[in-house]
Amino acid sequence: MELREPEVQSGRNILEVTRTLRPNLRKSDRKVADVLLESPQRVLNSTVAETAELADVSQPTVIRFCVAIGCEGFQDLKIRLAQSLALGTPATHSAITDDDTPEAVASKIFDYTISSLDWARHALDMKQMNAAVALILKATHLEFFGFGASAIVAQDLQQKFPLFGIPCNATMDSHQQLMAASMMKPGSVAVAISNTGQTLSIVELARLAREQGAKVISIAGSTQTALFNYSDVVINVETLDNTDIFTPTTSRIAALVAADILSTLVARQLGAPHNQRLVRMKRYLSQMRKNEAF
Repeated sequence: MELREPEVQSGRNILEVTRTLRPNLRKSDRKVADVLLESPQRVLNSTVAETAELADVSQPTVIRFCVAIGCEGFQDLKIRLAQSLALGTPATHSAITDDDTPEAVASKIFDYTISSLDWARHALDMKQMNAAVALILKATHLEFFGFGASAIVAQDLQQKFPLFGIPCNATMDSHQQLMAASMMKPGSVAVAISNTGQTLSIVELARLAREQGAKVISIAGSTQTALFNYSDVVINVETLDNTDIFTPTTSRIAALVAADILSTLVARQLGAPHNQRLVRMKRYLSQMRKNEAF
């Protein structure tokens, strides 16, 4: 299985790129990074000379910093910075504190989630997503595996795929999961979901399923995990989750978006007759929502 190497992509939120790359920058470049992360609006309205003065570095250092984070120069940095600020407050400014008002908490969670979803969007490898679609279209049976927040994603997928005529299951009991993985056959597909990709039980389920001849699709937040050693296809859903006690679970939200993308791409391959059945099904659901008493 071939995975794309990590790279600085031009569409990514430049503030989150800076936050991620900061530990590996030169000491003087980190000073520019700190100014950018702490006062992005001020840098947006500054010249190279003014930014250098703010960071207490030379002007060439500012230019070198721009190149180090993937920009073509200072003007390119400002353009991408403006785009990032238009998207919302960066995740680096979204930590929730005890002093925050309820309104501030709501605003920060929205901002953090928007920034994180944008990051996940640019990290998504569509080659791997399309490979997952191809496996599912050939599958005789699907098993979705997940624990905790990932179990919610598994249940969401299990709700969607019966609509496509593909038998599937997403049991939450660990014993039944083990039984299901060990009884899989060639032609079936296991979808293992784990944000860290390190959950031992999920890794074991993927290993067992593959050992029985099933194909394994992994949905996880990193390309460097134990789970991927037992995967045929990897859907990388990279987010900005951290261990802060109040950090919203953006990994779950991003994985649900990936599940929507996957199911929609599968549905698009099934043709007009299938789509007509879906329309009919939705019409029946709509009728159930009407209050006949009135």
